[in-house]
Amino acid sequence: MVDLRPVVLTAVALAVAGCSVPGPGGAPDGIHDPYEEKNRKVHDFNRNLDKKLFSGDGPGYAGTVPPFVQERVSSFADTVSLPQTVVNQLLQGRLVRATSSSLRFTLNATIGVGGMFDVAKEWGLDPDESDFGETLAVWGVPEGAYLEVPVLGPSTERDTAGDVVDLFTDPLKYVVPTPERYIGTVAKGLDTVGERSKFGGTVDSILHGSADSYLQFRLMYLQNRRYELGEDAPGADFDPLAVDTEGF
Repeated sequence: MVDLRPVVLTAVALAVAGCSVPGPGGAPDGIHDPYEEKNRKVHDFNRNLDKKLFSGDGPGYAGTVPPFVQERVSSFADTVSLPQTVVNQLLQGRLVRATSSSLRFTLNATIGVGGMFDVAKEWGLDPDESDFGETLAVWGVPEGAYLEVPVLGPSTERDTAGDVVDLFTDPLKYVVPTPERYIGTVAKGLDTVGERSKFGGTVDSILHGSADSYLQFRLMYLQNRRYELGEDAPGADFDPLAVDTEGF
């Protein structure tokens, strides 16, 4: 078994050291974004990349791949992500959730034909996700500054550090041989593409049709992420769908 303690400890140290915090006056509107100038450049890159990948004239993933196939891909992607979820839930001390996720993985990986069908949900075991960014939050590591990461999109210093650790804490990577271990990664990627295509109209209206898509995506991400973690969300009265299309 690979000893992951050095990786985890290094990431925690980097997260604590790198998570900048606001000054005595606090962050305006609860949003700490000292790297806005650089973030906006990355956002422009991500927006242009999204336009090239998803704004063509063709029907796209959601229009060409049958819904049944999309559901199988999504279910499989969820199943292969569960072992890593269990690891994080154990690190968070959430034994009930870890047990539920373990049972969910066992049922879907066996009765669910290798994760192709979500039979565990019928047994009352609903989907449950967790990552090392959440683990850091449980351990008391501050959120830090807002970041926009190339290709991956909105994040924070804490979540970015968590993403690095998550590269090494997936148990399946250490038991599934190459190249089979990459099937799960491909499935997760296709599931992400499917989600983007499914909500294409809404995403396009905000990302490509709003006056300032950077501000809106930043607020949407922080609202959603802090809600997931049980933290105070900024801009509770903000309506992300009330976009201003006169800016472009």
